[in-house]
Amino acid sequence: MNIKGISIKNLAIYISDYLRKNGVDTVLSGGACVTIYTNNKFISLDLDFVLRSFIDSKKIESLLEKIGFQAEGMYFEHEDTEYSVQILPPPPSVGAEPVKKIDLMRKGNMLLKLLSPTDSVKDRLAAYYHWNDKQSLDQAISICRDNSIDLKEVERWSKNEDMENKFEIFKRHLKR
Repeated sequence: MNIKGISIKNLAIYISDYLRKNGVDTVLSGGACVTIYTNNKFISLDLDFVLRSFIDSKKIESLLEKIGFQAEGMYFEHEDTEYSVQILPPPPSVGAEPVKKIDLMRKGNMLLKLLSPTDSVKDRLAAYYHWNDKQSLDQAISICRDNSIDLKEVERWSKNEDMENKFEIFKRHLKR
């Protein structure tokens, strides 16, 4: 497949489906989910795929090399795209909890597994809660405005993360 000029969403679908068909089950997380769920309001240049079970890193490297991605430190780079790929160890989680719901996105007969909008909000809030990353707070709010989110679940999770105070800040920003 020619990936020159391909959108991050379509590249994620292509890579995820290719890996899945070769025995590597992943879930897209991080900034690429934000890009997808906010219709490109926030742009990420990396695709963070989390393994659902342990796979030999040499197998992953070999598979990605077959579609033109070369290992560069922690990332895989391709000369025909600005997007890099990172494969993270299992399990998919947000903060201290495993991911509860994985969404599916299809394009033709290709399939992408990705964090649900609610878990994407939690993923962004984790960065805000633990590292005071203001951009992640803005991203969480934008995901909420563009998607159906289970705010009670986000609140429950926030309490488990011991972040009730920052959750209240998030709620105030969300109401603006």
